[in-house]
Amino acid sequence: MSAPINILVVDDIPQNLTAIEALLARPGLALLKASSGAQALELLLVHEVALALVDVQMPEMDGFELAELMRGSERTRAIPLIFLTAAARETSYSFRGYEAGAVDFLYKPLDPQVLVSKVNVFVELYQQKKQLSQQLEELRRALHMNEMFMAVLGHDLRTPLSVVMNGAMLLPMMTDHPKVAVTAQRIGSSAKRMTQMVDQLLDLARIRSGEMQLATATRDVAELCRAIADEFQAPDKPSRVLVEASGDPVALVDSGIFAQVISNLVGNALQHGAPDHAVMVHVDGRDPGRLLIAVSNRGVIPAAQLAGIFEPFQHRSEARKSGQGLGLGLYTANTFVRAHGGDIDVGSDEALGTTVFTVTLPRRGAAGRAAA
Repeated sequence: MSAPINILVVDDIPQNLTAIEALLARPGLALLKASSGAQALELLLVHEVALALVDVQMPEMDGFELAELMRGSERTRAIPLIFLTAAARETSYSFRGYEAGAVDFLYKPLDPQVLVSKVNVFVELYQQKKQLSQQLEELRRALHMNEMFMAVLGHDLRTPLSVVMNGAMLLPMMTDHPKVAVTAQRIGSSAKRMTQMVDQLLDLARIRSGEMQLATATRDVAELCRAIADEFQAPDKPSRVLVEASGDPVALVDSGIFAQVISNLVGNALQHGAPDHAVMVHVDGRDPGRLLIAVSNRGVIPAAQLAGIFEPFQHRSEARKSGQGLGLGLYTANTFVRAHGGDIDVGSDEALGTTVFTVTLPRRGAAGRAAA
């Protein structure tokens, strides 16, 4: 059974407390009775209260003073207050009550139906608030379990994937049969793509858990881009990734994380660009305060997709059907760039048939830009 909902009633006249208790008594409600402001504060330290009915005229500490003390405490600040008073209906009196935090005034002698109706409204609001809070906590736990699952799954998949990739490399050495070489190449390509998906899952889990920390150092970003371009170089084929640099290409970056940014942008450009055109990476270091890294390819992104292109799991339908990725590459790239204090933008020109992703990176990193 659920715990009863507490209603605090504060009045220095015992007969009034007894009368209100008789009016409000019903299953599921518990009345906490206090004959003074000090006693009410003691009860509030122990119990969670859905509503407080407070008499204004009390000795030592009146209702307004009690309300101000309640509003000054984080624990009791959100408790709805209804003042009970036998005073005349003066405007200035009401203003003081509302300034003290009252949600309503009830004048004595109390109308039983009005009192019961108002209490029922606040009890229902309290129940809804508790239900929403419980649902939010359940959702938070579910999200945490999902993040843990992704992290554990991504980590545990690395071992069998490495075995598959090593096996694919060994197969052609065991026989000269041409079909075996073709099959081994397909296995290796699929395993490599699966490894990239696992890396994206781990990146997502790290982002969502807030555990991503930068280990920055001064690096030549152009050289970093060239190293990434070499990773996409197919044997015995001309390079499809061309890297150019102008000005000073040095900036304060986490080389591992920023390499992932470049890899995601270049991989995306190769996957969705025209296969007979190279992907251009231009590092512009002519500005003393920042670097511009532009990754461009031949191809057009529909205008409808541009608005949410950096959201997770936003993937072109043809790539989704072919199993080429999870749609997390641009999301993680955007997150990693922002962790460095930079920005990333995309532009697609239908007339020219080109798409350009531009990364703006402060030379001194996130802390340096924040201090500037």
